[in-house]
Amino acid sequence: MNIYLLILGMALVTYIPRVLPLLALDLEKIPSRIKTFLAYTPFAAMGALIVPGIWESIPGNLGASIGGGIVSILVSIRFKNPVFSIIGGVLTATLILFWQ
Repeated sequence: MNIYLLILGMALVTYIPRVLPLLALDLEKIPSRIKTFLAYTPFAAMGALIVPGIWESIPGNLGASIGGGIVSILVSIRFKNPVFSIIGGVLTATLILFWQ
């Protein structure tokens, strides 16, 4: 029984901080500049996670890492979709490694 209470408590602790902002803020009242800023948050977070990994990802082959990073940036600018950006970068790095 204790494990179920523990799981329920953890679910509430993670669920409440996600729901409270949605209840407290009405999306129609948020200024358009802030909406635009928040729209780019996933790309900023992805960049903060990926850029350090480019330097460490493929030991001895920095070219494949940088090539994948550049393609990721270009795909992000063109399609504005983080999933496409990641897929493009991984495929590019794989192709560069394959042809070397």
